[in-house]
Amino acid sequence: MSTQDPAPPTASSSPVTPAGGLLHNLLLFGRVLHGLGLDTAGPARMADVASALDLIQIGRKQDFYYSLQSLLVHRREDLGLFKDAFDLFWTDPNDRVISRGTGQQDLPFARPDFAPPPLSEPPQPEPPENSDSQGDPADKLIIEATYAPSDRETLKHKDFSLVTASELDEIKAMMSAMIWQPGLRRTRRLVAGYGTALDLRRTLRQNLRYGGEMLLLAERERKVKPRPLVVIADISGSMERYTRLLLYFIFSLASESTRTVETFVFSTRLTRITRPLRQRSIERALRDVSHAVQDWSGGTRIGESIHTFNFRWARRVMRSSAVILVISDGWDRGEPALVAREMARLQRSCHRLIWLNPLLGARDYQPLARGMQAALPFVDDFLPVHNLASLEDLARRLAALT
Repeated sequence: MSTQDPAPPTASSSPVTPAGGLLHNLLLFGRVLHGLGLDTAGPARMADVASALDLIQIGRKQDFYYSLQSLLVHRREDLGLFKDAFDLFWTDPNDRVISRGTGQQDLPFARPDFAPPPLSEPPQPEPPENSDSQGDPADKLIIEATYAPSDRETLKHKDFSLVTASELDEIKAMMSAMIWQPGLRRTRRLVAGYGTALDLRRTLRQNLRYGGEMLLLAERERKVKPRPLVVIADISGSMERYTRLLLYFIFSLASESTRTVETFVFSTRLTRITRPLRQRSIERALRDVSHAVQDWSGGTRIGESIHTFNFRWARRVMRSSAVILVISDGWDRGEPALVAREMARLQRSCHRLIWLNPLLGARDYQPLARGMQAALPFVDDFLPVHNLASLEDLARRLAALT
């Protein structure tokens, strides 16, 4: 399938159905996309799409097509698949049909004269194989939209330590499709807007056209910027099962974020890897990281590594509004008192300190490691990071920061 943007459909028929059937047809279209592997087309998402369609002229098919594409397609490689599904579902193709799944009756494409059945419609028996109503199989194009959980949904909840080599590419693709938007912060700088501060210069300039009379008052508001993000990841021997996929996560986080993400890794010492991760190719980035880091899978010195960050890097790479992600299982060979002292200093210098532990995903896990017990009193959020579902939860938490 080509990775170029597909051309929009050129059919002249309108995709609009009567008011009672548009949402229904959107839900059916979402089922088709879900069956084809697009996980962004759930029922809740399609309801949001229906609300967004109030802002456009859905009678114009190109506007309708591009609105659905922008809301439902998050990966470039899915553009061609979406266009094919759109052409099949929303165009009047005479004899073509869509099958809603095994054991259910075929539905015609969405047309103005089609009143869809209720979604709770019970399955209908399949017609006999020799029935004349089937017509010529060559004249019908069928898409099967199954209701069973997809393989991607299963992978979302699979522990990173159990991922096989054949599943690695799919995991990486799903990570790269995640949207990372750290929370916003208000700066001290004022910009034109609707605030409480008077913009005297703009006020005078706007009122010159009225002979200098003070008729219009221009205002200023605080400028809003994304929060800085700092990642400090453990690559010691106890984290070896998770290190590779967590580095993929850090790469996707750095490439998708609107701001530069400062990244450090540690085992027995701290190493900054922000520059090696500034690559378009993840394989090249990981190769450069492996050359820069000299203590892979070694012992763990959490206290010494955090101390190095606090006194050598903190003032250079972050401000008090930064969000810090520490990724570690908490096993430490150093002194717990040093861990507690440096974690307290780190928490005071940032907006929020989040500790991500891959072992926290286990039901029977308890933070018994000395390093983990020493660090927990100074952690704002203690979260798991063992599968894709936990990463999605982290993305939502970061986006909600104010």
